Amino acid sequence: MTESVPQSVWSQSIYQALKLAKVGQVAYVPDAGHKSLIDTCHADAAITTIALTTEEEGVAMSAGAWLGGVRAALLMQSSGVGNCINMMSLMRSCRFPLLMLVTMRGEWEEFNPWQVPMGEIVRPTLELCEATVTHVEAPEKVAEAVQAAVQLAFGDDRIATVLLSQKLIGRKVWVK
Repeated sequence: MTESVPQSVWSQSIYQALKLAKVGQVAYVPDAGHKSLIDTCHADAAITTIALTTEEEGVAMSAGAWLGGVRAALLMQSSGVGNCINMMSLMRSCRFPLLMLVTMRGEWEEFNPWQVPMGEIVRPTLELCEATVTHVEAPEKVAEAVQAAVQLAFGDDRIATVLLSQKLIGRKVWVK
């Protein structure tokens, strides 16, 4: 994978926004696009990190964290959004906050055609679930987008999603 912007630059701004928001739980499905953020969260004793087997588990974990008085964030790749749709009805119906940070596939210079269909429908699918969605392509816009999503999620008990463009993550290269 070649990176146009080092992941640590924009992932550090996400980490700082999560700390400022007092997020105490980060659930994730392992993802190269979130690797730096996941590693940083693992190193922070004040954040409970949970590796998931499927993305929808993270929606339920976020609901449980909220009921237990803890703010949570869910990290995933765009291909996992489809797995969460049914569980998002829980968040919407009960007005639980859900903060999702989603690394995109299926956009700019995608080499894997299997990633394109879901990548194209992530935003409209989330919006049909009444999520507020922000798409970020520039590293200097990441912190602002995450801070706004934090306010929407925890201030208004809403589903708030930041889509992190493939331009941030860098072009993935097929290696044999």
